[in-house]
Amino acid sequence: MSAALEAAGTGLWSWHSGTGAVTVSPRGARQLGLRGEGPFDQAQWLEAVHPDDRARIAGLVAQAAVGACIEHQVMRADGRTAWLRLTVYRVDAPPDTGWRQVAGTYQDITDLRLARRRIALFDFLGQDLYGGAADAAEIAYRAAEALGRALGVSRAGYGTVDKRAETITIERDWNAPGIRTLAGTLHFRDYGSYIEDLKRGETVVFDDARTDPRTRDTADALIAISAQAVVNMPVSEDGGLVALLYLNHATARVWTEEEMSLVREVAHRTRQAVERRRAEDELRQLAASLEEQVQQRTRKLIASEAALHQAQKMEAVGQLTAGLAHDFNNLLAAVSGSLELLKRRAGADAATARYVEVGLTATRRAAALTHRLLAFSRQQTLEPRVVDVHALVANFEDLIQRTIGPAIALEVRSAPTLWPVYADPAQLESALLNLCINARDAMPDGGRLVIEALNHAPGARVAEGLAPSDGPRVSICVRDAGCGMPPEVVARAFDPFFTTKPLGLGTGLGLSMVYGFAQQSGGVAHIASAQGRGTAVHVLLPAHQGAAVAERGTTDPAAGGSVAASGTVVVVDDEAGVRGVMVEALRAMGFDVLEAADGPEAMTRLTGLPRPRLLVTDVGLPGGMNGRHLADAARVLFPGLGVLFVTGYAEGTAIGDVALPAGMQVLTKPFGLEAFGRRVQAMVGG
Repeated sequence: MSAALEAAGTGLWSWHSGTGAVTVSPRGARQLGLRGEGPFDQAQWLEAVHPDDRARIAGLVAQAAVGACIEHQVMRADGRTAWLRLTVYRVDAPPDTGWRQVAGTYQDITDLRLARRRIALFDFLGQDLYGGAADAAEIAYRAAEALGRALGVSRAGYGTVDKRAETITIERDWNAPGIRTLAGTLHFRDYGSYIEDLKRGETVVFDDARTDPRTRDTADALIAISAQAVVNMPVSEDGGLVALLYLNHATARVWTEEEMSLVREVAHRTRQAVERRRAEDELRQLAASLEEQVQQRTRKLIASEAALHQAQKMEAVGQLTAGLAHDFNNLLAAVSGSLELLKRRAGADAATARYVEVGLTATRRAAALTHRLLAFSRQQTLEPRVVDVHALVANFEDLIQRTIGPAIALEVRSAPTLWPVYADPAQLESALLNLCINARDAMPDGGRLVIEALNHAPGARVAEGLAPSDGPRVSICVRDAGCGMPPEVVARAFDPFFTTKPLGLGTGLGLSMVYGFAQQSGGVAHIASAQGRGTAVHVLLPAHQGAAVAERGTTDPAAGGSVAASGTVVVVDDEAGVRGVMVEALRAMGFDVLEAADGPEAMTRLTGLPRPRLLVTDVGLPGGMNGRHLADAARVLFPGLGVLFVTGYAEGTAIGDVALPAGMQVLTKPFGLEAFGRRVQAMVGG
């Protein structure tokens, strides 16, 4: 039986309670790491057992229970820890002797124990760690901890390697009780020359730093950090060293091939799990970034759609306003002209003259209203020229201060290096005054009003919500410290007739005029406001980069002096009332007058007619021939014929925003008969 047990790798032992002697078979002695053939005393026998298990072994033997079994560690002479299974299979206790002889077997279960730990380790790694929610650093730490506990080492860790700097960076490591951490950055050269092996992708293993040629000279440094025995398992990617899974033991230790195989597999799986988690984190961050970009793009699209909707609304309102202003101007021209004729005939009748003057005053106020409407619809008549904005603002400062009153402090910030702009200076002053009056009204209890004029290079963002420009611009900003406006008010602030002022204190056309002037001048007007934080209105105009352009204006009415009112004047207008007033005024001046309601009729009257002195025509005529077409056709019959356009539209809309040929001028409706007469006299005289 003994021979069979030996052949099966099972060792035998027996203990005599009377003598305390322990007899161990040769196989059992090798398993325990005992030297010599024995017998051994109990103390020698128990000394081979790991200190943590000695008390359990002594207790089991003392109980002398057949079938009892215990697994324990032993410390072998080579420094390795092994696992044995001790069992009790026989107890002899002769009567009246007072002693017992306990016998049992030993089995080396080191490989079995390691296999169990391997299975448990990979179950943990696969189910609880690699597939869990831990981040990359946590995966590396917990994998090293599990491996360190499975192999019973002093320290285990995972760090990234910088081959060029020859360093390892450890975020976190696992340490057995009494062992300090190595977290941080370590230089390999401080602990030996084995970095050269790691660079080649070779695993560095030494059982005792004092005997390995790579670490003999630095053994004390390794022992000082509890790393007398070391396993450094390199992790490579694309052929290069990128990380390290390491095991440290405070004392000398023999690393078995089974242990090394386990370390290699854990290192490989951990590297895969760490990189997968990092890739997932990067993908998650990318997804979050893309989502944020989509949200930003969506917000921009919504803002762009809102801006487009606002622009379309303003364009539609502008077209409607321009049409209404045109029709209204025609009506006013007929009314005011009729009143002026009536005033001439009233003579000395003071009562009639007084009522006529009331009517004329009303028509002048109505004409001013239509002028504002045309300003909003970007169809007012402008007289642009190169403007020094710095000088304009400086010269305007006193008027603004008097307008806003002493309760409001005025601050003007205008650099003398401002670029010039090409705009109508009178309309620019009017826009600036309108903005300052609005700012004053927003601060009834006083405050601070700032006028700021700045240059803006191409692509510069002037204010939130205002798109950058392709070219250089000059901004004039009027900023107040008033109550501000909510978003719904800002959205409608440029609408004509919209006002938040009490009834009778505002027309709702001030900001509309500013908006139209800026648009017609090639710029933009923008409002930035928030309740409780005041309002800033920006007027941005393109910087003028060329030479000054000659102003387009009318000939001075008095330039030609008084000339004889003789000859024929042709009057063309589809509005019978307006046409009748002009005809009567011209006849009163002494001219012969031919009238027509449209272009074809006028051409019929002109054909075969001696050269007329002047053609007076509306621009918007029915019948397929507008006023400009009529003028060009008439000049074919009579080269150089003087033409006076009268129109309810603005000058630019009437004849196109280009300079008129010599001998052609524009007079916008409604107009006074005296002004009409002076213009006719000047053109006939010219």
